[in-house]
Amino acid sequence: MKTLVIGASGRVGNSLTEKLLAKDHHVVGTTRKDKKLFDNKNYSQIELNLSSSVEEMEKQFPSDIDAVFFVSGSRGEDLLQTDLHGAIKTMEVAEKKNAKRYIMLSTVFATDTEKWSEIPENMVDYYVSKHYADKWLMKNTNLDYTILQPSALKEEKGTGKIEINIDSAGENSIEDVADTLIELLNNHSTSKKVITMHSGEKKIKEALAEF
Repeated sequence: MKTLVIGASGRVGNSLTEKLLAKDHHVVGTTRKDKKLFDNKNYSQIELNLSSSVEEMEKQFPSDIDAVFFVSGSRGEDLLQTDLHGAIKTMEVAEKKNAKRYIMLSTVFATDTEKWSEIPENMVDYYVSKHYADKWLMKNTNLDYTILQPSALKEEKGTGKIEINIDSAGENSIEDVADTLIELLNNHSTSKKVITMHSGEKKIKEALAEF
């Protein structure tokens, strides 16, 4: 399968790309870094500017992509142009390019505003951006999407065990988030679903089997 990882140089994107390549996927990564991220015959790289127009993005997107992972983020520096509008433009291009699958990395409870009283004030704008990007994907596209909303990301070794459809936020290792994203790729029962998650006691495949 040929996948496009938008944000391959990020924390989750780097782990995700490495794991996809280990499973013999053909991966096109996007990054603004000059140096090639992975020395692998199945890996190629493009510079995708999320501030550019849909028409410009369409020229850069490969035409034979089976799936798109959107794991890019501005880390609060450019929320509207990257996390919101940039994401929406990639959805539009993915549809134009007939991508079969679109998997969005979001944040826990982004689409559940009733739980926003629990988030820090300095995270509200980030949540607003992720909320409307997620909602656009759900309401304004015909993509075969899944939205993964993990809790706080930690740079620690993964356990391979998670809990989904959670009631309160927790923590996730970046490795477990990457493994969950990969497991979603061919899991048709998660199509058109929003999945909240944190570390838990069930193996990733078993947890997702609940769908």
